[in-house]
Amino acid sequence: MPDSMTDPKTEQQARMLANRIQKRFKHFHKRFQRQGLEVFRLYDWDIPEIRAVVDWYGGHLVIAEYMREQSKPHWLPAMAEATAAALGVPMEKVHLKKRHAGIRDGKRYGRLDRTDEKIIMGERDLKFWINPSDFVDTGLFSDHRNTRAMVRELAEGSRFLNLYCYTASFTCYAAAGGALKSLSIDRSQGNLDWAGENFRLNGVDGKKHRLLQADAMDHLKTLKKNGETFTLTMVDPPSYSSARDKGKTFDIAEDHPELLHRVLDVMEKDGTVFFSTNHQAFEPLMDSLKVREIEEITQKTIPEDYQNKRKKIHRCWRILV
Repeated sequence: MPDSMTDPKTEQQARMLANRIQKRFKHFHKRFQRQGLEVFRLYDWDIPEIRAVVDWYGGHLVIAEYMREQSKPHWLPAMAEATAAALGVPMEKVHLKKRHAGIRDGKRYGRLDRTDEKIIMGERDLKFWINPSDFVDTGLFSDHRNTRAMVRELAEGSRFLNLYCYTASFTCYAAAGGALKSLSIDRSQGNLDWAGENFRLNGVDGKKHRLLQADAMDHLKTLKKNGETFTLTMVDPPSYSSARDKGKTFDIAEDHPELLHRVLDVMEKDGTVFFSTNHQAFEPLMDSLKVREIEEITQKTIPEDYQNKRKKIHRCWRILV
C-alpha cells in the first residue's frame, strides 16, 4: 500500500481539492458570516475523481469519502491534511467520515464513535448543538436552512407538526416565528433528547412544543382519531426504514402517497405542508391528493453552496391544503 506522501495521484488530487476549497471558502465565508451562518458546504464531489464532501462548521471541518471497492485507507487522510492546511484548521478540528451509498439502515447510518462531544453552531439568530464525530450526520442538515426560513415565515399563530423531526431544528424555527404550539415526532429517543437540548438552547417552551417518541406514519392515525389538527407541517422522512413497529418497513418511493394522505387527514383547511426527500431516484406520486396546489420548490430551498450539477441534495414540495 503506497503512503499518501509517495503516491503522486493522491498528492495531485489533494492539491486540486485544497485549491477548490480555498476558492469556495473565500467566496462564501465573509458573506455567510454576516448572515450568521456558521455551517456551510465547501465541496461535494465537484471533481469526478475526488469522491469527497467537505463541510465547514465554524472552524471545524467535516470531511467524508464516498466509499467504493477501490477506496484506499490513505486517501481520505491525505485529502484532510491538504484541506486543513489550505484553511489553517488544526487537525484536531478535522473530523473524517465514510459515506456508504445504497445501504439500507445498518452500516450507512450506524454510530461511528462515542465521543458524545457537541459544539454550538449558529444559523442566523438561532443556535444548534452539533456532534461532528459520532455519526455520519452531525445533527443539523444545513441544506434545509432556506426551507427552515420558509417555515418560520408561515409560523405565526400556527399549530406546527414536525414529522421525522431528527433534532427538531425546524421546530426551533417555527417557535421563533411565533407558532402557538407544536408536536415533533421521531422514532429515536436519542434524537429527541438532542432536540430537547436545542429547545433549551433557543428558549423554546417545552410545554407548548412537545417532543414525542413514536413512528410518525403510525401515529398520524392516532392524531386523526383524537381529533388533533395542525395548520403547518414539515415532512422529511428517511428514504427507507426497516424498524417500524410490528416489523413494518417504510420505503418512501412506495409509501409517500399514503404518508401524505395521512398528513392531510390532520391538516386544517388553508394549511401548508412542506414535503422533502433526499432519495436520488424519487418519482412523486401526488395526483391523488385533494389539495388546492402542489408546487415543487426545490430551486428555492437548496442554498447556493449546495447547488450541484451531479445531483440534487434534496427535493422539496409545498402543498397548499
